[in-house]
Amino acid sequence: MPHTLSYLPFRKAAVLGAGVMGAQIAAHLANAGLEVILLDIPPKEGPKNGIVEAAFKKILKMKPAPFVDSAAPRRITTGNFEEHFHLLKDAEWVIEAVIEHLAIKQQLMARLEETLPAHTIVSTNTSGLPIHQIAEGRSPAFKKRFLGTHFFNPPRYLKLLEIIPTPDTDPALLNKLKWFGRVHLGKSVVIAKDTPNFIANRIGTYSIMQAIRAFTSGEYTIEEIDALTGTLIGHPKSATFRTADVVGLDTLKYVGENLYQAIPHDESREAHRPPELMVKMVDNGILGAKSRKGFYQKVGKEILSLNPQTMNYEPAKPLNLGDLESLAKSGGLKKRIAALYADRGRAGAFTRQSMLDLIGYAARRVPEIADHPADIDRAMCWGFGWEMGPFQLWDTLGFERVLKDLQAAGITLPQWVAEMRQAGHDAFYREIDGQPAAYVPGKGYRPEPVFADQIDLPAISRRKESVLFERSEGALLNLGDGVALFEFRSKANTLSQDVVEGVFQAIDYVEQHDFHGLVIGNSGRNFSVGANLGEAGHVLQAGKFEVLEQMTKRFQDMVLRVYYARKPVVTAVQGMVLGGGCELLMHCAANVAALESYIGLVELGAGLIPAGCGSTHLAARAAQQAASDFPSQVQPFLIKAFETIATAKVSTSAREAIELGYLKPEALIVMNADRRIAVAKTEVLRLSQQGYMPPPARKAILVMGKPARATMEAAAYQMQQGHFATAYDRFLAQKLAYVLTGGELSGPAYVDEQYLLRLEREAFMDLLKEPKTHERVKSILTTNKPLRN
Repeated sequence: MPHTLSYLPFRKAAVLGAGVMGAQIAAHLANAGLEVILLDIPPKEGPKNGIVEAAFKKILKMKPAPFVDSAAPRRITTGNFEEHFHLLKDAEWVIEAVIEHLAIKQQLMARLEETLPAHTIVSTNTSGLPIHQIAEGRSPAFKKRFLGTHFFNPPRYLKLLEIIPTPDTDPALLNKLKWFGRVHLGKSVVIAKDTPNFIANRIGTYSIMQAIRAFTSGEYTIEEIDALTGTLIGHPKSATFRTADVVGLDTLKYVGENLYQAIPHDESREAHRPPELMVKMVDNGILGAKSRKGFYQKVGKEILSLNPQTMNYEPAKPLNLGDLESLAKSGGLKKRIAALYADRGRAGAFTRQSMLDLIGYAARRVPEIADHPADIDRAMCWGFGWEMGPFQLWDTLGFERVLKDLQAAGITLPQWVAEMRQAGHDAFYREIDGQPAAYVPGKGYRPEPVFADQIDLPAISRRKESVLFERSEGALLNLGDGVALFEFRSKANTLSQDVVEGVFQAIDYVEQHDFHGLVIGNSGRNFSVGANLGEAGHVLQAGKFEVLEQMTKRFQDMVLRVYYARKPVVTAVQGMVLGGGCELLMHCAANVAALESYIGLVELGAGLIPAGCGSTHLAARAAQQAASDFPSQVQPFLIKAFETIATAKVSTSAREAIELGYLKPEALIVMNADRRIAVAKTEVLRLSQQGYMPPPARKAILVMGKPARATMEAAAYQMQQGHFATAYDRFLAQKLAYVLTGGELSGPAYVDEQYLLRLEREAFMDLLKEPKTHERVKSILTTNKPLRN
């Protein structure tokens, strides 16, 4: 790949078409910091911006939110094609997302060629039309800067960006878009061929339609198929039918019908034709979530499913899949899939049939839709949220075993599979000279893409020379260049006692050896969901309160060890960063956070208050934020911290976490989570090279005393009276207010850090003796849901 130092990020972009996809693409470009022009056609009647303004208002209310913070919407300028088309002359990248009608798109391209300067890149977000046909009739110069960029819905949250060049696309332009998409939009990019529905939708639609046919044939129920096609096999929990309802049955029908017409050469094209039941449902206005009924319908608190004979909705019938619970507990994903595939009951029969069918279809699409089988795997994982693509699945089950089963099932395979076997290759993925490689038909194994700004922690963990020490639930790894990383390996990356001790050990090691500093991070979906409540729950059940107090004090000491470390400690976070994980984050020298980081102090949901230095830190920070030490200046910041903790507010993005005070204002936010470890490593080096000094001891923290506590207690009372909080919520908020304002102090005073930490511990231990706290802890441990009691 060309050196990226020569690339300049886009500053201004435009999206044409404010439909569901166009408006959300515009939102995500704004999330990335671009100025965005969003245009649509004027309506036949009313204000000429009527359509675009309605679309913009809709995305402001959409859930999950397309925007990452309150500033992003202000970067979008709306307009219409009639009055504002001239604004496009300032855009560096124009994305077309209008109706899927070839003639309309071609007319728009002609108008763009007349309007845009020669350097502007133009792309189409079409999902069903041939890319090259959209640019027909345009000049060679226009075609050089034209290509497809297929975002997945919702664009903020789904990683996949399929980029589809035409034979005329300038390779330099293609490389710049790949770089910008990965670094600045947070996308995982796959280069797709200009074939119908490209890669992910071609394979994904096939998989969904085949699963639906297993229902319409009467072999399996809706609930059984969803049980077998969801998290059990590493797919999203929405599985098949909930996914279909969310996507929209009319959309699925449209995609299937269009694809069927577009692939006369596909030997399996009949599989893409929508089943008669789906056609009937759409004809009767049963469209899924948008019509509040699809394959499922929620009535009150009960979820009903469709009876295809009566077209009525009925309660779910018991699953007839054998001991599915034991299969689910058979181990990690690879072990679960192996157990399901080997099962001799109905669950195993469905799994074998569906997996073999999918693997065979994906193999037959190489090289039609992709030259590299790995690109199909990547597209399915990044676009559909699968943990394994079809060829990764084949490797997991065993190459020879699956090949034998495919042949026994009469599933046709392309010639390249036979050639692969004849060449002695028995896996699609392997390591060669310590580097990951993937099989490419006709070429053998080729190295997997490697980016200088991405660090593969699992690969580092496999190299013995890079492991500095290991514990039962953590390890210290050498990232090179004098930077180490402490990795959590506990369940859900909880901060167990072993992880806490591992942090102490890691900082000691880094300070005593030739290292610039330490990164704390991991490769899990979530950085940390907080303290190990299960561990604490066992001690609580035994009534060993002195042990719990020792554990709490040790946790506080660990956080302070991070805060006062002689070498910089930088966190690299992603996903959920809750409770103790948030407290650890707040005390590091610097923060690097993936945009999709959901950060919060949620202890009140467990009937507790933050007692891992979190309450102390926010009390100290309130005084630091104020323009002076006058109580009237400090109190608004303290009240904001109180409200944030008392409502267990979790940020919806890393950007919002800055607004809430969980992240430092200068925190580095990376759009692509895969870059966070490398960026954190760079930050350690920067801090070290500029001459890092730990912060001075917090000897004089200004607290507000009883007057501020009274204000907070009044706010808690109002929350209860407004039915936003229970009586116990109010009680917890009063405990929190007591700590944040310095306990029994009659007015503003300066206290040291240890004074507030003692208040934290005492309040925490008092709450652990409350029956309602026990109920809340039990609810989280048994149902994984907070209890409002």
